[in-house]
Amino acid sequence: MTSQTIPVVEAHGAKIPAIGFGTWQLQGEACEEAVTVALEAGYRHIDTAQAYDNETAVGHGIERAGLPRDEIFVTTKVWLDQMEDGRLQGSVELSLKRLGLDHADLVLIHWPNPDVPLAETMQALCEVKRFGMAKHIGISNFPVALMREAIELATEPLVTNQVEYHPQLDQSTLLAACRAAGMALTAYSPLGRGELLDNPTLQAIAESHGKTVAQVILRWLIQQKDVVAIPRSSEPAHIRSNFEVFDFALSNEEMVRIFGLAEPQGRLIDPDWAPQWDA
Repeated sequence: MTSQTIPVVEAHGAKIPAIGFGTWQLQGEACEEAVTVALEAGYRHIDTAQAYDNETAVGHGIERAGLPRDEIFVTTKVWLDQMEDGRLQGSVELSLKRLGLDHADLVLIHWPNPDVPLAETMQALCEVKRFGMAKHIGISNFPVALMREAIELATEPLVTNQVEYHPQLDQSTLLAACRAAGMALTAYSPLGRGELLDNPTLQAIAESHGKTVAQVILRWLIQQKDVVAIPRSSEPAHIRSNFEVFDFALSNEEMVRIFGLAEPQGRLIDPDWAPQWDA
């Protein structure tokens, strides 16, 4: 599959490749190699963050792949301690230096920080776009009410909300709010940190398609309107396999069965600094 045929999610002018490569917990040479493998496998969307401490390695991996810059969609995120006006813009400038890029395609607020006025943070983020450091901006880990507040405060459009999303976690309320706002929902930890790979329902669906459970989950995600998925792996075989989700489709009945796997306590990522999640 060429970069021209990878499905994209469009939101306020952004064209976000529906499958991206996540780099959380990847470091050094392993991270660099994984990014290069992903781009060689066909990925055109790379996701990193200041907090991952791997932007330099990600940048080296992108450089090694040798692709034209305009073919790669690069996302990074601003950490909690950089939310103030001035600090935020400066932190993005440093991120770009580490990445070896003159701009990011997307810059996100990694987590909301209640100790800094959201109006100040959003104004600084919008300035990052106006200064040309980012083509697009967005948020991450924002529940519906806070997302709507961020949209109201922003003078530039927000294109996505990146959140935990997998079959075990119902995100229908947030997804509906994203759609209403013309935004994408980007799913991190889309494979539920591997906890879903032994699920009998998913195994049966995967067997019927001659696919892996991981491929079925990723297909379920991107088959939903306005959803992007960013799986992460350090294994070249898994990196390549996770991208091979464009040659089959799930039936409506299979989609419903997978939606039915959601659990009331399905959230896996809930750090001390997390906001009050949607019910």
